[in-house]
Amino acid sequence: MKKILTVPIKDEDLESLNVGDIVYLTGILTTCRDVAHRRLIEHKRELPVDVRGGAIFHAGPIVRALPDGEFEMVSIGPTTSMRMEKFEKEFIAQTGVKLIVGKGGMGPDTVEACQEHKAVHAVFPGGCAVLAATMVEEIVESHWHDLGMPETLWVNKVKEFGPLIISIDTKGNNIFTTNKKAFNERKGPILERIKKELSFIK
Repeated sequence: MKKILTVPIKDEDLESLNVGDIVYLTGILTTCRDVAHRRLIEHKRELPVDVRGGAIFHAGPIVRALPDGEFEMVSIGPTTSMRMEKFEKEFIAQTGVKLIVGKGGMGPDTVEACQEHKAVHAVFPGGCAVLAATMVEEIVESHWHDLGMPETLWVNKVKEFGPLIISIDTKGNNIFTTNKKAFNERKGPILERIKKELSFIK
């Protein structure tokens, strides 16, 4: 059965999730990248969007301005989440965000914050930015346009946005750390076999 998270997300919605689980999001999803994180954490500027119990997307979308002054989502692909690692622990603590969506893994500080504050990080598949835009029903508001289109806070109404693969759960597990360890353990014997097979090459 498809697991759908609905904003506002409650702690109990996340406690049963484990790394590798696939979920979808319905409700409000706000794009929030490097500079917005820096403004909150380093410049002490309050976010103009309340994301408590909500979801953010590490993404730099392409948005089209419409004649009536509204905006239309054209493409919304994930940004590498590790770029936000140095800010995310404090960001989670200050904002109360529950779901962080991006590309690739995040580090130990984010894992710690997710465990302490009952939040999760999830990966949205790369290369699906145009498909993702079709799941945006409406851009309901936007803030900090002075940062440029990719860094603007775009507040999106989404329905069953996903698939989102849980990479950090509320229990302190990080699928990228676990996989990296397993892959490294398997890599040694494989490299030895390759070296033997290619030993004739001088």
